[in-house]
Amino acid sequence: MVSRDEFIPLPEDVFRLLRDLISDYCGIYFDDDSKYLIQRRLSRRLKILQLENFRDYYRFLLYDKKKEEEFSAIIDVLTVNETYFFREQNQLNAFIDEICEELKNLKKDSRIIRIWSAGCSSGEEPYTIAMLMLERAHYFDGWNIEIIGSDINQRVLQRARKGIYKANSFRTTDEYYIRKYFEEVQGGFKIKDEVKKLVSFNCLNLLDPSKVRLIGKVDVIFCRNVLIYFNTDAKKKLIDNFYQILSEGGYLLLGHAESLISISTAFALKHLKSDMVYQKPRKAVVSMSDETLFKLVWGR
Repeated sequence: MVSRDEFIPLPEDVFRLLRDLISDYCGIYFDDDSKYLIQRRLSRRLKILQLENFRDYYRFLLYDKKKEEEFSAIIDVLTVNETYFFREQNQLNAFIDEICEELKNLKKDSRIIRIWSAGCSSGEEPYTIAMLMLERAHYFDGWNIEIIGSDINQRVLQRARKGIYKANSFRTTDEYYIRKYFEEVQGGFKIKDEVKKLVSFNCLNLLDPSKVRLIGKVDVIFCRNVLIYFNTDAKKKLIDNFYQILSEGGYLLLGHAESLISISTAFALKHLKSDMVYQKPRKAVVSMSDETLFKLVWGR
């Protein structure tokens, strides 16, 4: 641990350069009050890289061939990955009781439902979704359910793939789910394979549209308590990326402290029994009489 006396000085102009560079890379924005936090947490990175000052560190992030690895390290030390199973229960109720009901009718031909947990941290959210879907296995018998978890932080994704959790992750989890879907191991509780096989994990920058497109079309996006870290421009880019890969009629579920006000008008706010969610509107199907079609084709 770097002591206070060992913090490397961070000039005001370099702080702003670093802040903007980090924001451009991943969308996370730090205001002027965050200067001390960045200085404190990144001083250790400079020592590891054997750099003398933050100006050299800024140049490293611009030009060094290992800059992508260092951005991952920055995100690891600057972000808080606080999450737990069955978070925001009302929204989960809306998902399993109402959204899935609609998707079953909408997707009855393909019998495929794809769900993306964007910014999944250590995996509690996508595993929660998987457990809920397993509880409805009889309802989706013969269906292909695919759940994707993504995060920009490699360290938390390693924890997600490992699937071992301590008591803090179960603060709102009913004992029923712990008994059914976990097994006690040294160091905590391990998620069972029947849950893990429904979920795949990917390291992904949500602001990179080329990487987001690799996810493919999805029917539901969970992105809860992620937008709160982004500035307005980054939020707009992120929501546009979501819109591009959501299927028509697909749903976007944000955190309760988040909304699309002043960010996007492309989604419709839908009031469900348990919660409010956003939906990508389906294109209207216009039917025409033979006479109207004839006039359009022949101009008569």
